[in-house]
Amino acid sequence: MKLHQLRYLAAVVQNGLNITAAARALHTSQPGVSKQIKLFEDELGFQVFEREGRNLTRITPAGEQVVQRALRILEETDNIRRLSAEFQDQRRGALSIGTTHTQARYVLPSIIKRFRAAYPEVNLHLHQGTAEQIADLAAADRIDFAIATGAQELFPALALLPCYRWHRDLVVPRDHPLARIPKPSLKQLSQYPLVTYNFSFTGKSSLPELFERAGLPLNVALTAQDADVIKTYVRLGLGVGIVACMTLDEGADADLVVIDAAHLLAEHVTWLGVRRGRLLRGYMYEFMRLFAPHLTRRLVDQALRAADAAQVEPIFRSIRLPHY
Repeated sequence: MKLHQLRYLAAVVQNGLNITAAARALHTSQPGVSKQIKLFEDELGFQVFEREGRNLTRITPAGEQVVQRALRILEETDNIRRLSAEFQDQRRGALSIGTTHTQARYVLPSIIKRFRAAYPEVNLHLHQGTAEQIADLAAADRIDFAIATGAQELFPALALLPCYRWHRDLVVPRDHPLARIPKPSLKQLSQYPLVTYNFSFTGKSSLPELFERAGLPLNVALTAQDADVIKTYVRLGLGVGIVACMTLDEGADADLVVIDAAHLLAEHVTWLGVRRGRLLRGYMYEFMRLFAPHLTRRLVDQALRAADAAQVEPIFRSIRLPHY
């Protein structure tokens, strides 16, 4: 049994049992992956995968146990490499972050600027996408940190560390009827088409639920991933914009009226996710501290030792999260 066979096994599982995709991820050949998986199964004396012809169709019950242990072994192997790198050179390395457009565009630039000034020799990789896309990167262990809001159910293997609270605002042109109402009601808002963020692909969005509970019609004229796109179509008169508070700029958005919607729409918490049991480099702790100053090394290590989300929540119960 060889370590590279465990890596091939993990790659196959992480690529949906697609050997071609696994070989591509491993930068090797498809026959080579198939051969090593077969040799591994021969040594075990049982099949890890069920097959139909040349295709892998599912993991066998015994194979599930093998896969779980293999992934733990690979995780600890990577931890040993990180430990070695940490002692050899604490200021060199790499940091890969998966996050949403809002975080990448509006929140992270100033933090990354400070981080790069402190650690110029750390290679930083920023992957932007939806919560679902970030979850795929996390499941394939292609990122060190995931930063997002909500969608916690998509990240079962990560310890999710709460960072800050934020709310959504309404934006309208200056001649819009709502521009003269400091705190419009949900009924008043329902009278106009809305321009807002894309609804989640997993489960119902809080916005449709809110209108449904109130028995009010929800008229969505346009959804987009980018707040700048939302503001562009608000300026064109397409509807009332709903955007995250951190996306508004007093100078660039001076032509729009901003209405605080905290009384209408639920508050949100942005979190930073790290794989449980992961050994972190010193500069990774520093990035977390820059992003959320209350994320001390002690609290982070305590959260990473937690078995599940239920054990993480009490760790931060006494922390008063900042509001963006």
